[in-house]
Amino acid sequence: MYSLTVRDHLMIAHSFKGEIFGPAQGLHGATYIVDVTFERPELDSDDLIVDIGLASELLKTTLALFNMKNLDEVPELAGRNTTTEFMARVIFDRLAQAISEDALGETGKGLQALKVTLSESHIAWASYRGEL
Repeated sequence: MYSLTVRDHLMIAHSFKGEIFGPAQGLHGATYIVDVTFERPELDSDDLIVDIGLASELLKTTLALFNMKNLDEVPELAGRNTTTEFMARVIFDRLAQAISEDALGETGKGLQALKVTLSESHIAWASYRGEL
């Protein structure tokens, strides 16, 4: 399986509900490094996994939906703890939907899987990987 990863970042504010979160129950900010890995079993006719420029633009467009926002105020996330793990899946779902709608054109047609990793810091990160 071939893979290609592109990277961007995301700055958000949010709060959590539940004693397990301790002081993070209060409003706080986070900056995530976001890595998205595109996978396919064979290279396309141009010997690519996916066009890096298109992949980078798709990631930037997807992150713009949440960047510099208080996630507590985003209607589709209402009532959820927007943990790193949860947000990895949210971003995966948005990317997968866009890919299914041809956001990557021909270069995206052979993709079989996608992995989204959000790094909270140099010592903690979470990922969601799924088939397309």
